[in-house]
Amino acid sequence: MVSHFSKAHGRLAALVTTCLVLLIPGCGFHLRGEVDVPFENVYVQSSGASQFATELRRVFKGSSLVELTDAASQAEVVVQIIEEQQVQEILSLSASGSVNEYQLLYRVSYRIMDSLMEDLVAPDEIRVRRDLTYDDTQTLGKESEVQLLFRDMRNDAVQQLLRRLSLVTIPQ
Repeated sequence: MVSHFSKAHGRLAALVTTCLVLLIPGCGFHLRGEVDVPFENVYVQSSGASQFATELRRVFKGSSLVELTDAASQAEVVVQIIEEQQVQEILSLSASGSVNEYQLLYRVSYRIMDSLMEDLVAPDEIRVRRDLTYDDTQTLGKESEVQLLFRDMRNDAVQQLLRRLSLVTIPQ
């Protein structure tokens, strides 16, 4: 009887797994990595050193669907990174006045234009927030955690911009 139950349970698990695998593509789920945008080449423009622009270029270089160009005039779409900001603000204090929580804000302003530098999408910004509990006795560890959170927030913002780029309409 135990053997029959185990076989039935195994078949049920296999059936449920198969159903889930078949349903995933229908829900719009896609693995990150490939950039699915309605254009063939792009130029990423930024003034100064922008970690966001660097990460966005890395994603495009890793794509087999979109070519990263060396000049705006060669691209169908130009993504201009206007400003990138990392802000750490005190969210709450303890009764003794020491910091209990910080709020981290990552903000990037951008424009999406055609090769003639005409706006395809009005200038906009992406904001990502995270809360961080803080302990004075773990200063070094918390500083590393802050940097990891900002990197994760930047990656999240890149993915948000890629989703927005997938909706761009290029005039013919």
